[in-house]
Amino acid sequence: MTSGNLAPDRPHVAAASAQAAPLVNAKRAWGMTGLVIFLYVVNYADKAVLGIIAQPLARELGLTSAQIGMVGSLFFLTFVVGGFLAGPMAKYMSLRWALVVLAVAWSLVMLPLVIAASLTMLLVSRMLLGFFEGPSSALMHTAVYSWHPPARRGLPGALLAGSASVAKIALAPVLAFVTVEFGWRAAILSLSGLGALWLMCWLLGWVEGPFTTKAAKAAPADEAVEGQVPKHAEPNVPLRRIFLSRTFMSCTFLLMSVYALTTVVLTWLPSYFEVGLGYSALQAGSLFAVPSVVGLALMIVSGAVTDRMIQRGATSRVVRIIVPCAGVLFCGGVLASLPFIGTPALVVGLLSLGYGFAAIVFPLVNAAISELCPPQQTAHTMGVFLALVAVGGLIAPYATGVIVDNAATKADGYALAFQSIGIISAIAAVAVLLLANPDRDRARIRAAA
Repeated sequence: MTSGNLAPDRPHVAAASAQAAPLVNAKRAWGMTGLVIFLYVVNYADKAVLGIIAQPLARELGLTSAQIGMVGSLFFLTFVVGGFLAGPMAKYMSLRWALVVLAVAWSLVMLPLVIAASLTMLLVSRMLLGFFEGPSSALMHTAVYSWHPPARRGLPGALLAGSASVAKIALAPVLAFVTVEFGWRAAILSLSGLGALWLMCWLLGWVEGPFTTKAAKAAPADEAVEGQVPKHAEPNVPLRRIFLSRTFMSCTFLLMSVYALTTVVLTWLPSYFEVGLGYSALQAGSLFAVPSVVGLALMIVSGAVTDRMIQRGATSRVVRIIVPCAGVLFCGGVLASLPFIGTPALVVGLLSLGYGFAAIVFPLVNAAISELCPPQQTAHTMGVFLALVAVGGLIAPYATGVIVDNAATKADGYALAFQSIGIISAIAAVAVLLLANPDRDRARIRAAA
């Protein structure tokens, strides 16, 4: 990543700046990116807190494991539904206020559970949380992309995707400590307080970047933009052209399979380490962070390296299709071998490495999808894409539970579940290698305008 000014260097991936070359203060751009990353950490902590408070909540309310699992599945159901609202929100609201509305909703919807705890209130609260979190990822990606030209979105996208790992590495232990010392209600209240802190920083600091149509119209008055800003927006294209492109459809299948792996890791990995591999509960909880550490490191490295590759002339197909697919194929091979490995430490190491290589798919493929559409249609396109991807999270955790319940041993069940996901992900990666080409599909989609 070069310092100083950010400017698009490849015209065919810099549609937002095709008419001129905006020069954006790099320090300001990364400051704005940091605000969005802060929100993503809060967002993921809200999503993950159920796993942390599940046992004390179950004891207080007399819940079974099946009921806790049902709560998790219903969260992803409304999460998928809410994801389709990203486009309409971006159309009728600015990014600034759309994310304010969503963040306030996250901070409030779980509070009734603190006051009147019951299974019904838990279901309603988590379903509302899923609904309001649904549009957030697409809008946060759009907000980050508004400060970075398409050729340089790999690293900021990696940092955004890595926020989930930061939440598990940094906030999960803190929330666990708060839950043990002060109760599960205190964990929920602390997240609401963290959301309020972000809201104050956001309202004081956020400005939309120049790489969106709305920002371009207002950019001459914005002190963050130095130099000429594009005065002519690209025309809208039919959304069906985007959604039916081979790149969009094949990448949806790929990310759906990797997202399934992510949700299974989030839901079942500590149980696999404890029940399947024989680690103690404390060891299993500590080892839970290892895949996230590996994934975060590989996402940041791959984002920085692939951005530099694009700036030196590499095509989007090489950087944002072939590279992540190679990572998923490696992951698929690792997961497929798990039932044949008898050493627990080796299983942990290989699973963490495979998960890390699969995780690079998120920032790289998200950047590829953002290239398909004009800047003003990014939120709508990403909203539909990420909502479809989240279907993997609706299916996989429950399917894993069924496999474990019907296996000869729990260890065999967990290994078989991870093996199945690995094989499906590898098949999806091969399909993407055969079908996806962002540069080709971008040209075809623009021809329909």
